Amino acid sequence: MLRKILTSFFVLLVCVAAFTWYCNRWVERGSVDLVFDEVARLPLHKAGLLLGTGKYLGDRQTINPYFEKRIAAAALLYQLGKIKAIIISGDNSKPDYNEPQDMRLALLELGVPDSVIYLDFAGFRTNDSVIRCKDIFGQDEITIISQRFHNERAVMIAGEYGIKAHGFNAEEVGGRAARKTNLREYMARIKLFIDLKITHRQPKYLGGPVLIK
Repeated sequence: MLRKILTSFFVLLVCVAAFTWYCNRWVERGSVDLVFDEVARLPLHKAGLLLGTGKYLGDRQTINPYFEKRIAAAALLYQLGKIKAIIISGDNSKPDYNEPQDMRLALLELGVPDSVIYLDFAGFRTNDSVIRCKDIFGQDEITIISQRFHNERAVMIAGEYGIKAHGFNAEEVGGRAARKTNLREYMARIKLFIDLKITHRQPKYLGGPVLIK
């Protein structure tokens, strides 16, 4: 009896590992020509979609390096004329946690004018942020701004919903924070496959249209 249980458990582990590998390769191969490290290779789009993340790490004192590097990347694209507007999409589900507003303030400090910044407070998941970029903000072509691992997943979502998207990769983050994020990303890619190919999950909230000038 114990042997059968162990055998079944082993088979289950192999299946999970294989499916995890498949989902990861599916995202990497599907996004390979759509994400860029160099600004010069990036096509022009009217709007950039800056994917949200918290300003601070868990201690609420240390600045999140993912936050800093995404802000720098978005400001650079605007300053070089690669985008004319920035949609900041992130989580605003708690009174003391507001990703879009924190990112807006950081962009203002780098000289990005407030008039070109648009806030999406219902970007609770990457899936929501990308779909709302089209359904709420009316963008069929966008530049997605985040780290490579995140951009790869986001452009896959965009393609599934008829959005022409390219990703600009913010500078990578190293150390312990990166290891934890990379581990979570494997699970996120499994969830992505389920969302796109099985459940076709829609955003938690939609709403009325927002005009990007």
